[in-house]
Amino acid sequence: MNVRTRSSAIIATLCLVTSLALTSASADESATGPGPRAVAALTPVAKATSPTAGAAGPGDTLWIAERAGTVRVLDGSGLGTPVLDISDETTTDGERGLLGIAFDPAFAHFYISFTDLEGTTTIDEFAVEDGRLQPDTRRTVLTQEQPYANHNGGDITFGPDGYLYIALGDGGSGGDPHGNGQNLGTLLGKLLRIDPGGGDPYAIPADNPFVDDANAEDEIWAYGLRNPWRFSFDAGTGDLLIGDVGQSDWEEINWASADSAGGENYGWSSMEGTHPFRGGTEPADHVPPVHEYDRTGLGCSVTGGFVYRGDALPELRGSYVFSDYCDGTLRTLRIEDGRVTDEGDLGVNGGEVISFAQGGDGELYVLNIAGTVFRVDPA
Repeated sequence: MNVRTRSSAIIATLCLVTSLALTSASADESATGPGPRAVAALTPVAKATSPTAGAAGPGDTLWIAERAGTVRVLDGSGLGTPVLDISDETTTDGERGLLGIAFDPAFAHFYISFTDLEGTTTIDEFAVEDGRLQPDTRRTVLTQEQPYANHNGGDITFGPDGYLYIALGDGGSGGDPHGNGQNLGTLLGKLLRIDPGGGDPYAIPADNPFVDDANAEDEIWAYGLRNPWRFSFDAGTGDLLIGDVGQSDWEEINWASADSAGGENYGWSSMEGTHPFRGGTEPADHVPPVHEYDRTGLGCSVTGGFVYRGDALPELRGSYVFSDYCDGTLRTLRIEDGRVTDEGDLGVNGGEVISFAQGGDGELYVLNIAGTVFRVDPA
């Protein structure tokens, strides 16, 4: 999450930052310039308590994670009572809490990503029957100790290949003091790829990029990430997009094509975006971001979103929609063959946008840390 706050009000709301100073950000003007704005509106559909993540569930539902440890289901009647409550197993100190949720493609299993009371990232699995969690089936799939209370990452999702992808930050503090981003011997600062159903507690896909490297962890799919708070796969193309929160000057979005074999090095902490970080040298295999923006405006922490594949706003279809926690504007990118061809915004502001969710129908939802869940609708 790594939201660097500029006021005590934001700190009291989120408690996400311990030591990093805030500057601000604005969209990079080096691309092709603003594109035509889609006509959109944000429709409040529910009120949650510090929502952090959402996932499309069975029966056209949307499941919403709340940071303190509860999961509630959004349907036509609104948000129901919690279907899961692990609030006695996690903490909201620093950037901790219940940070990610995901269903497997068959809705047969539900996964949660949270930091336990000691701050350890934990991925747990529940079986699902008739749309209901089966508490007695709970098992822990993966854990990772965190040296600090920030930069946990925490997002999880299944890729088009049916494997579970897990985003982990560099371990926290500031400036990656342990050099985790470029160290293939740790899971921190990485995007992981595992098969939770293929082994006990999981299996490593045989085509993971570092399975034959004795000096690398087999789970790693990509590395050089600082705090990949939110990532997603384009439901239309399978392309991967990662919103990676910057340190002091640059926010970035990374892209990989659906046919990637993995192994991308996104540069941290030698690089912050396309810029050497504190005298770092650009790695020979550095994959620069598809988009970056600096902090000379209102932004401070990128919130990755989704490529829109719904029907309500046909002019938006194929655009990547994202935001920034401090700015709140819903921004858009058109990406073709790994290059931004158009950028703009939707002309709406979601406030302190902490996350996005995509419904089973491709429609987008915006989660505001103050509690409002919005649906992106035509104006």
